[in-house]
This record gives sequence, C-alpha cells and structure tokens, in this order.
Amino acid sequence: MNGLQSFDLEQLGKLAVQAQPYYEIMRRRGMSLGLYVLPAGSTDRQDPHASDEVYVILQGRGTLRVCDQDHEVRPGSVMSVDHGEEHMFIDITDDLHILVIFAPPDDPD
Repeated sequence: MNGLQSFDLEQLGKLAVQAQPYYEIMRRRGMSLGLYVLPAGSTDRQDPHASDEVYVILQGRGTLRVCDQDHEVRPGSVMSVDHGEEHMFIDITDDLHILVIFAPPDDPD
C-alpha cells in the first residue's frame, strides 16, 4: 500500500529501546512522527525546530517549558509548540515517552 504507513501503539514500548533519545517512526510529505524518550532526571537538549510540533505524552511526568512558561505534562497531555520557539522538557520525574508530530517533517536534531 503506497499511500499508507501504519504502526500499533503497542509497538512503541519496543521502539523506546531504539529511541536514543529520538526514533522516527514514519515520514510523509506533510509530516513526520517519532518517539522521544527522556529518562527521569535527564536533561532535554533540543533546539528550536523549523517545523510546528505536537507532543502527545504516552508515559511519564515532567514539565514542558516554552519560552518562560512552564506546563506540567502527564500521560494524556497533548501540547503544541510553534516552529522557532525555545522549548525543553524539565523536571522529568518519571521516564517520559512522547509521541512527536512534526509538520512539515523536520530533522529533530
């Protein structure tokens, strides 16, 4: 099926081992999707991206800092960050597993 890519959420637990810290799951013309894993107590070292992002918190707890504002995140949180904005996860108290959607596709480094 050329027009379809798919995965099952149950597969993400296995992919978390490969996420060091980011593992791209799929790439399409207009977006990309990946798994971002941050262990408890770790430092998030990402830079602003050229694409808009959506974060879906699958597991863990912490805080997303966007510019100077802090937002608590937990399983089920869905956050969006505009392209070019300074942001990072801080105060990671439980391992974070985050589904990340970039639109358009971006290089997360």
